[in-house]
Formats: sequence, structure tokens, C-alpha cells
Amino acid sequence: MSESVQLQPGLKGLVADWSSDQRAFKGVPWGKAMMWIFLLSDTFVFSCFLVAYMSVRMTTMVEWPNPSEVFALEAFGTPVPLLLIAIMTFILITSSGTMAMAVKFGYEKNRNVTFWLLIITALLGASFVGMQAFEWTKLIQEGVRPWSNPMGAPQFGAAFFMITGFHGTHVTFGVIFLIIIAIKVRRGDFDHERPGFMTGRKGRYEMVETMGLYWHFVDLVWVFIFAFFYLW
Repeated sequence: MSESVQLQPGLKGLVADWSSDQRAFKGVPWGKAMMWIFLLSDTFVFSCFLVAYMSVRMTTMVEWPNPSEVFALEAFGTPVPLLLIAIMTFILITSSGTMAMAVKFGYEKNRNVTFWLLIITALLGASFVGMQAFEWTKLIQEGVRPWSNPMGAPQFGAAFFMITGFHGTHVTFGVIFLIIIAIKVRRGDFDHERPGFMTGRKGRYEMVETMGLYWHFVDLVWVFIFAFFYLW
């Protein structure tokens, strides 16, 4: 039979309940809990960017550039709408799969497979950032700036560089931390609880899962950017 818990009445009891970490976060590692809080705050930031973009898009009196034309690439002499963006989206979705597999094999303590899955995920992320850099270079060469745009509404440049740049920064940091986690897995830091940066409890691969939460979030945000910015 479970023990009855005597709670204090009112606001004082509510604060004591949550701050005691006995019910709200029972059994949850603090690193994982803090990651969820960070992702929640980051959700608000990305939501503000996308809502601002939609507001500007619907209220501007100047014609908005057609994304299918702006982001088209030539293939065999024929312009293909959103070709690069489709490849970037496929790469990120694939990286979510490899990240999920890394978490699975991490908890099975299969160090070798976990290491290579993390490296593959990092390489896919780096490829995405490289393609985004190519996309930025192409638009800059065509005259698009945060304050001007020769193809239509000047707000297009500001929205594009802010939203994709902020997301690209997240992917870049994710790649760096994926490499750090991969090195720690390779060295066996999680098996022996070797002191150091981002090392969890002995024999536990919780940090791989925590990194997975961040990476899946970044991928999910890109789906919304893809839908609102490139398909609308």
C-alpha cells in the first residue's frame, strides 16, 4: 500500500510540492528536466519569429517573392522548385532516425554502434548547415539583404536571414555537442562515470537521450519553417 503524503495547504504547499522534486520530476535526471525547460522557452522564441513572419507576410502591400522561384535550382538545364530545400529537409529527417537509433543502442550500452550513429547524425547536420550556407550565398549574390530585396517585399530578407539563421545556429551547436558526446561514448566516459563536461551517472547513457531531445526539437522546428516559409 502506498504511503499517504501530507501536504501543506495553500500556495506554500504547492511550492513545497514542486520544489521537493518528489512528484513533479520524480526519477527524472536534472539534465533531462532542464533540457525540457530550455526547449519550452525556445519554442516560444521560434513561435514569435514565425508569427511575426506571418503577420508581415499578410500585411505587406508589396508583392512577396514566390519561394518556388526564389529557391529553385537548375537540374539538367531545368529549374526545379525547392530542390535544395527538399534535400535539406530529407537530411534532417534522416538524422532524426539515426539519433533515435543512437539513443536505443546507448541504453543497450553498445558503445561502438552508438558512437558511429552519433557521428553519422553529426555529419548529416553539418551537411545541412553547409547547404544552408550555399543558400545564403546564392541569395546574397542575387542582392537579397536584411534591409532590402530586389525581388519584392524588403521584409523578405529580414525574415529569411533571421529565421533560417537562428535555426542554423541551433543545428551548428547541435553538431558540436553531438561530436563531444560521441567522443565521450567512444572513450567509455558514461560507463566509468569519468569526471568531465556532460558526463552522466555511472553506466547510464542519459546524456545521449538528452542530446536526442534537442536534436529532435531542431528537426521539428525545421518542419514548421519549411511549411510556413517555403511552401506558403
